[in-house]
Amino acid sequence: MNQNFDILIVGGGAAGFFTAINIVEKNPKMKVAILERGAEVLGKVRVSGGGRCNVTHACFEPNELVKFYPRGEKELRGPFHQFCSGDTIEWFEKHGVELKIEEDGRMFPVSNSSQTIIDCFVKATQKLGIKVFTGQSVQSIFKKDNFWKVETQNENYIAEKLVLATGSNPKIWEMLQQQGHAIVSPVPSLFTFNIKDPRIKELPGVSALATVKVKDTKLTSTGPLLITHWGMSGPAILKLSAWGARILFDKNYQFTIYVNWLNDLDAEDAEKILKTTKQEHAKKAVSKKSVFGLTNRLWESLVLASNINTETKWADLSKVQLQNLVNQLTNGTFQVNGKSTFKEEFVTAGGIDLKEINFKTMESKLHENLYFAGEIVNIDAITGGFNFQNAWTSGFIVANAV
Repeated sequence: MNQNFDILIVGGGAAGFFTAINIVEKNPKMKVAILERGAEVLGKVRVSGGGRCNVTHACFEPNELVKFYPRGEKELRGPFHQFCSGDTIEWFEKHGVELKIEEDGRMFPVSNSSQTIIDCFVKATQKLGIKVFTGQSVQSIFKKDNFWKVETQNENYIAEKLVLATGSNPKIWEMLQQQGHAIVSPVPSLFTFNIKDPRIKELPGVSALATVKVKDTKLTSTGPLLITHWGMSGPAILKLSAWGARILFDKNYQFTIYVNWLNDLDAEDAEKILKTTKQEHAKKAVSKKSVFGLTNRLWESLVLASNINTETKWADLSKVQLQNLVNQLTNGTFQVNGKSTFKEEFVTAGGIDLKEINFKTMESKLHENLYFAGEIVNIDAITGGFNFQNAWTSGFIVANAV
């Protein structure tokens, strides 16, 4: 038995639902269905942002927004001019969900619950008559005459147009390879660094605004760095992991980083400030008071690592010790040995090669009436609502195109 639809959407996640709703709002007569392999839809939306759903980011200028995408920066410029974060806010407001901006620019529903977003999508599909089929694991996809045929383990579906919004699903990528599409092999993005080092061993929970560089690469990143039980995390590290996803994968996650705990202060300026402190606080112990606004625990740890004991006074600081301290502060060397996945916000770099997609319509350049939305393509972003924004924008463009 074949089930016939005008448009079939594979993937019951953020991109799939957003695409379906926008298609039927524009063309109420269209028969649209969503196929989801799991028992429930919108699973990733539920857990995202710690269960609050980080819907988008308060960055309203397309040319600025693209800079948060290690893969897709060039390609998303056009799409973001069609549908950007401001449009996302407006869309959700129209659908009864108000968003708020937090200090770091991330945007959440005012309710602080991802359930609000899920309810909004599910209600809209019911109201618009979009069919949602769960437990439908796709076994094959092929084109027959002018129609796409999708076989699941217990049903056959036929549609004139097919939208794939399956995220990082290797099985679907494999089927697309059989249809001639090139797939950029997936590697992890957004992970934290495993570092065993006496300088940070006792400091989980301590954070600083730092600049981090990866040795022998051009990779560098600035932002809050958080010390954890297993090493280092926080935006500075996550950004580095996203931009360096391929390079660090090739290094098998064994590499050296340099940390400047003073953010943008260079060694020369740091040395000047330390020399002034040496004169002004001659009688005080070096380890007792942090000079650069670092937490006292981090300061003390770096002082000890510079071969300065806890009783040493500023006046007794030797030239060598001062130099050691400058080095620890502005160019600390740490060995990274492996990675840990960052919470449940797991993102992969990889997917359909961007050269094979028309970004005006999100249609495949190889097959007519085959469209892509969301993370199935080789686009990914750093954490902060940007991966969702890509889902909304690509879904909106597909809806316009079909």
